[in-house]
Amino acid sequence: MDKDRIAGSAKDFAGKVESTVGDMAGDAKTQAEGRAREAAGTVQNLYGQAKDAARDATDAAVNYAKDAYENSGDTVRSGQKAVAKTVQENPLGALLVAGGIGFALALLMTRPPRRPPPRWRYYG
Repeated sequence: MDKDRIAGSAKDFAGKVESTVGDMAGDAKTQAEGRAREAAGTVQNLYGQAKDAARDATDAAVNYAKDAYENSGDTVRSGQKAVAKTVQENPLGALLVAGGIGFALALLMTRPPRRPPPRWRYYG
């Protein structure tokens, strides 16, 4: 729990008490100060809640990244095994796929660069 949440709750409570005392005494100034303190406490409490939520989200993201990093080797190895098994079961299909990818890359790398469209100027 964030210290802003605690301080905000305390200010909110103190503001409610002060506002109630102002109501009972009929003092508009005390009542207004109490409502202002209550509002400031509510804002500070909400700020603390937002900080807690951001901290929790950051911790979850860090834990997810750590888990992904620790298990990435296993994932890569299992992917390599699956590809090797597929190639062993269907070598002709794998050869055709690799050739198609190579052909597409060759087309992309050898085509001429694009020219910008001509600029038309009107003189009038």
